[in-house]
Amino acid sequence: MNILDKIVKNTRREITERKTKLSVSDLETSPFFFRDCFKVTEFLADPNKSGIIAEIKRQSPSKGIINDFSSVEEIGVGYEKSGASAISVLTDYEFFGGKMEYLTQVKEKVNIPILRKDFMIDEYQIIEAKAIGADFILLIAALLTPSEIKNFAKLAHSLGMQVLMEVHDEDELMPSIMPELDVIGVNNRNLKTFDVSIETSLELVQMIPGEFKKVSESGLSKVVDIKELSKAGFDGFLIGETFMKTNNPELALAELVAELNK
Repeated sequence: MNILDKIVKNTRREITERKTKLSVSDLETSPFFFRDCFKVTEFLADPNKSGIIAEIKRQSPSKGIINDFSSVEEIGVGYEKSGASAISVLTDYEFFGGKMEYLTQVKEKVNIPILRKDFMIDEYQIIEAKAIGADFILLIAALLTPSEIKNFAKLAHSLGMQVLMEVHDEDELMPSIMPELDVIGVNNRNLKTFDVSIETSLELVQMIPGEFKKVSESGLSKVVDIKELSKAGFDGFLIGETFMKTNNPELALAELVAELNK
């Protein structure tokens, strides 16, 4: 059983447990259900913004603890001040050290879109995402059928959220392209081996139709790489570990944005 299989198995168990504690009706009483979501597509299209989706991540299966931060709110506020177009918050606890309350805590402090980054395999999680304050959700093509992607995306839209659909190769991309999506992301990290190569993004970018915003994800730390990906057609860049492995993630982001603007 590879790491992805282990994560999915654990996620299914956790969803079953959470359903016994909070019903869909309970989730729908959240005050976040009655607010309008920020549109990440608009923020990625803004020429005055960096295009960077800055991630808050405590740990990973391959690296262990990356940043044992004390205040998720401070990082979120710092990311916004430092030029992030959006913020990604890991909500998986077992493998990434995330918590759903982290997303809510950030949401209460910032005015840019927030991504719930998790392994979404059940409609319940999408309703959860709205309830905790997410503006858009991640759907991973490797975990879902095209039919599931379509249905999950429709549900997200009905709740006012947008959808970032992530692929790792052409075989995942081609059957998953559909009008229900808003953003298509190319993950440079193989989720089964955790090897990283930006060539994955460069190979797939031209296969993504122009009506979708395009985001390159994982393994991005060099300004030269980000500029190359931007020139190739990417609108955004999901970056986490590059920032989180430092003592001051928001400063690391600010320095990267300054370099990109030179």
